Amino acid sequence: MDSGRGFMNTGNDIARIDDVTKLPANAHVLPPAPLWATLVATFFGVGRLRPGPGTWGSAVTVLIWAVLASRLSLASQPAVVAALALIAVIIGIPAATRVARTSGLKDPQFVVVDEVAGQVITFIGVAVSWKTIFAGFILFRAFDILKPPPLRQLEKLPEGTGIVLDDVGAGLYALALMHLALHFRLLTG
Repeated sequence: MDSGRGFMNTGNDIARIDDVTKLPANAHVLPPAPLWATLVATFFGVGRLRPGPGTWGSAVTVLIWAVLASRLSLASQPAVVAALALIAVIIGIPAATRVARTSGLKDPQFVVVDEVAGQVITFIGVAVSWKTIFAGFILFRAFDILKPPPLRQLEKLPEGTGIVLDDVGAGLYALALMHLALHFRLLTG
């Protein structure tokens, strides 16, 4: 580089730095996702934690639900957790879509609103205790990681729909096993 004159050696020729750093005419630079979408998709930054942002998203969700549920009546818990799941899905799909588009990734690891939705689904109609919280966390993470049929197919849906719905499915699988365990009194005492 020739200091002070804005030239850079690019091989056999000398080119202006401005010419070397210009984007091609057909390049598309996307603006960053809106702040609301980034906050929702990353669950207020939890998705930036390492290692395992999905596990962090689930763990923080479980912790928040345990604290919130302890302040609610037992009768109101199912409606509240179902409403939270619905909100996470309804807001999560467009947020995940926006963030995935601007990142250029199909399913960015830092998008964890899908774990939030799936994890709270796991607790619909489940009384909060240390055993149910622990079992719900483990079951949801297992289904989310293993993706048994048809979860892998749901993941192939476009954009935020695929990002969120495979975790909704994992939450439904975990919910079914939670209710079976409760029915057979495996999570009592």
